[in-house]
Amino acid sequence: MATIRDVARLAGVSAGTVSNVLNRPSYVRSETRDRVMQAIAELDFVPDQRSRQFRPGRTRTIGIAVAELGNPFFVDVALGAEEVCREHDLGVVLCNSAYDPIRESHNLDLLVQQRVQGIIISPVDENSSRLEMLKDRGVPMVFVDRVGDDRDVWSVVVDDREGGRLAARHLVNRGHRRIAFLGHPHRSPKVKLRYQGARDVVDQSAGDITLELVSASSWTVEEGRRVGALLAARQEDKRPTAVFCANDMLAMGLTQELLRAGLDVPGDIAVIGYDDIEWAPLGAVPLTTIAQPREVLGRTAVEMMIRLIDRSEPLPEANHIVLKPELVVRESA
Repeated sequence: MATIRDVARLAGVSAGTVSNVLNRPSYVRSETRDRVMQAIAELDFVPDQRSRQFRPGRTRTIGIAVAELGNPFFVDVALGAEEVCREHDLGVVLCNSAYDPIRESHNLDLLVQQRVQGIIISPVDENSSRLEMLKDRGVPMVFVDRVGDDRDVWSVVVDDREGGRLAARHLVNRGHRRIAFLGHPHRSPKVKLRYQGARDVVDQSAGDITLELVSASSWTVEEGRRVGALLAARQEDKRPTAVFCANDMLAMGLTQELLRAGLDVPGDIAVIGYDDIEWAPLGAVPLTTIAQPREVLGRTAVEMMIRLIDRSEPLPEANHIVLKPELVVRESA
């Protein structure tokens, strides 16, 4: 069986460099990293997973890396996860990636250095090569809310396409014919599914219903305000009568700016959000939204991770749990 020194010898580097590639890859130049990874593949080297275990008597610890703790959605996911960890006497190392893929990579390095027994992640980049590397090394991982193209993973998500259908169906049933979708489906697989769900309903509906795609550069309240100003400046017959937003933060910013411009919500423009964060019912116009079971996402992810860590039963390579969204009707639509 190949050792780390065999890999170092074949790659022409030190054993410490091989260790860095395995545990802190962002610290190693890409050319050296590629050479080491090639040597690992040629020798079929497998790191000793026993070195990842804590000494007897120490609390087991898992890592949680979320895309953005500034978004209340991810805070609720983390709180749900922490609650189950506490029930099972599991320690938690929580990392905030702040929608930054480089910061996410460093956070993953940190979690590996901390010898966590598994990583629960809501990734910034679902198809990151860093995630693929950790998977190939046998690091237990559970993906929450976001899953990349590699389906041979464990994940818990919400049915975003159905969420899009729920929002669009509600607007169509309320008589809206000029509907807009505010988001960035070209940049986010989740937003793309929400947009596709809305498109499904519009395409299947009778009459001259339109669905306009209004691009957003981020998920923030500020971006919602920016778009709100643009829509308010349009002529009345050129404005949508309803806007389905990719998340609640956008919807709240959009609503604020429409009201500031003197428009009535929902009289002039109805607004639907997505997530049902804690603030959704607290605005000047309580927000109609698509609710995601946020804390259930976090709780389920930890329960899945415990199964992966304990290995007390035969486990499939892939395991996907899909939760259902719900329409929550308030005053904005």
